[in-house]
Amino acid sequence: MITFYNDKHALHHGKVEMFRGELVPCFEVPARADFVLQELTSRKLGDVKSAPELPDSVLTRVHSPRYVDFLSKAWDEWVALDPANAQRDAIPSYWPVRTFRSDVLPASFPARMGLFSFDAGSPLTSGTWRAARAGALCAVAAARRVLDGERAAFALTRPPGHHAGADFFGGYCFLNNAALAAQALRDGGLDRVAVLDIDYHHGNGTQAIFYERSDVFFASVHGDPHTEYPYYLGYADEQGAGNGLGFNRNLPLARGTGFPVWREALAEALRSIEAFGAQALVVSLGVDTFAGDPISGFGLQSPDYLRIGEDLAAAGLPTVFVFEGGYAVAEVGVNAVNVLEGFQQRAR
Repeated sequence: MITFYNDKHALHHGKVEMFRGELVPCFEVPARADFVLQELTSRKLGDVKSAPELPDSVLTRVHSPRYVDFLSKAWDEWVALDPANAQRDAIPSYWPVRTFRSDVLPASFPARMGLFSFDAGSPLTSGTWRAARAGALCAVAAARRVLDGERAAFALTRPPGHHAGADFFGGYCFLNNAALAAQALRDGGLDRVAVLDIDYHHGNGTQAIFYERSDVFFASVHGDPHTEYPYYLGYADEQGAGNGLGFNRNLPLARGTGFPVWREALAEALRSIEAFGAQALVVSLGVDTFAGDPISGFGLQSPDYLRIGEDLAAAGLPTVFVFEGGYAVAEVGVNAVNVLEGFQQRAR
């Protein structure tokens, strides 16, 4: 399996995030991707390459042009407010909720930052744009390799992507790598593509991007949003809207769920994808379902991820894996690569 690795990912390294009322060191750190790369290399699962350069028009297939423009210039604008800002990350503090307008682009940088975000847990740093953009290109490159006939490809990148919407960031995510991969598959000629999100946290951004579309089916197995982030999306009654009605499937599970129940939910999601008639699959590969994850609540163990990979391979679809969450840093490499190894062994 070929891996497209974001060698710029460490340029994004937030100092602190807002977590339950206080500023704490960021859970989303460069070591997450480093451990996965080390494990991939030691197991010799395939070639590791960099993604080719592409224009920003690839990004605007999923994201709004004004949002991409904001992200590309945000750090410079932040420092222009006060040279001392170069030593501290930018964190949103205002949001246009409910009756506030979002169509007008404010001149104020803090106001625009709030317009394009939904939480205070995603610090924007000097290297965020370069890291996120390079990661998005990895996802597109992986999708294009699958279009060229590869059974599977892996986009190893951070920051993650599945919480980012068409015009907002949050949940550590700035550009939606899984959505960009799915769109690349569509643009490459496939009529029906599925995105399967197996991160502990619901992929609200991916759902929102495709919610009114019938060409991309979104399915997610995740922690119940009654109690788990992102709280405001991910309920079972969200089935799509307009042309997308019936093409969105959420399978929320209670905190403490163990692997047997989780695996049956995965099987149900895969049955829905089969019924949809998907020609290719994008997997938002979060491994924060691990029992030792510090900000999640399922009970999966490292060997379970081999079985997950086998189950995904059994679907028989060309597959793009995109790395998402997983914050038990010491175990994240083993868990993520177990999925890929299980997939590769079953797919032979």
